[in-house]
Amino acid sequence: MKISERGQITIPKELRDRFGMNKDVEVEITPTKHGLLIQKRTAAQHPVERISGILDRGVDVDRYIEEIRGR
Repeated sequence: MKISERGQITIPKELRDRFGMNKDVEVEITPTKHGLLIQKRTAAQHPVERISGILDRGVDVDRYIEEIRGR
């Protein structure tokens, strides 16, 4: 495998099929001590998914807003 002039690589079809890396699948590239790790991005790894529900800890949101506004 070679890196193109524009920094692109081609993942062989056999590996794309094996790991479900079809067209438009998002991947994450993570530097490791041994090189680069390429992984499919899952819905749980999406930034919005990581923070979704962060304030839902059994607190009544309206009451919380009233408290922080000092009412």
